[in-house]
Amino acid sequence: MTSLHIVLFPFMSKGHTIPILHLVHLLLRRRRISLTIFSTPANSPFIRQFLADTDSSVVRVIDLDFPQNVPELPPGVESTDLLPSMSLFLPFSNATKLMQPHFEQALQSLPTVNCIISDGFLSWTLQSASKFGIPRLVFYGMSNYALILNRLVRRDRLLVNIESDDEPFSVPSFPWVKLTRNGFDYPLRDLDQRNPLLQSIVEHAMATSNSQGLLVNSFDELESIYLDSWNREFLPKAWCVGPLCLAESPTPTGVQPLQKPAWVQWLDKKSAEGRSVLYVAFGSQAEISSEQLREIAIGLERSKVDFLWAVRP
Repeated sequence: MTSLHIVLFPFMSKGHTIPILHLVHLLLRRRRISLTIFSTPANSPFIRQFLADTDSSVVRVIDLDFPQNVPELPPGVESTDLLPSMSLFLPFSNATKLMQPHFEQALQSLPTVNCIISDGFLSWTLQSASKFGIPRLVFYGMSNYALILNRLVRRDRLLVNIESDDEPFSVPSFPWVKLTRNGFDYPLRDLDQRNPLLQSIVEHAMATSNSQGLLVNSFDELESIYLDSWNREFLPKAWCVGPLCLAESPTPTGVQPLQKPAWVQWLDKKSAEGRSVLYVAFGSQAEISSEQLREIAIGLERSKVDFLWAVRP
């Protein structure tokens, strides 16, 4: 029986890379499968460390040089968490397109590739996949809820007639959901279709629509109504494959598991007490001022709830 060879290409951002690495663990539970993961030299050590317990004959990592001397980008920046400002996200995203020839050259040197799973922000990989007749599946790492609402609001131009950023409005397909224009990232609430960042998002969406499938880090019991709505309204078909964080490799037989970190022990204690814990995290891309951090801290303190807050240095 011939093994299945899958190529995975995560976007250079921890919030995008980590779920795809969890997906790798899930795929490795299947027999007769081999995986090739594309990265860059600066991001590769993190990926290799994450996959240190996997069989190197089954999982290989190929590094492609990240474009150098890109206008606006500081030297050596190969991931979004190192950007001095998220205003540089578009130049960073566009810079990845310069990797396409090297990606295609590497594809030609690989054993037969049956499928490419690439991040939705790497929309140019659709051209590469089509060039070699390889199916491309898209991975964003976000929920069905976020996917369908973003697409419906954009398609039906629901932000056009909203008078203020804080005016609540509902989505016809989901009248119980109340949104505001402030709930959307800047490019999505900008009505000027010439906005370069908005044009980039549209480009990603079109590439997604022309791909062969969409993998979602969620599960049907949690979001069936939003998953079904996507599959009625849009292409490509979406499949739930999560929650992928549960797919980490098991501890090998005979190996003693490491002692749990203090924060995990604290969570276990709260669970045993039947107490819920609020998790607060804004990812690696949000720009939050010191004043905003202080206000969040004050709100958490006054709420009197147990909370776990992930704060970047």
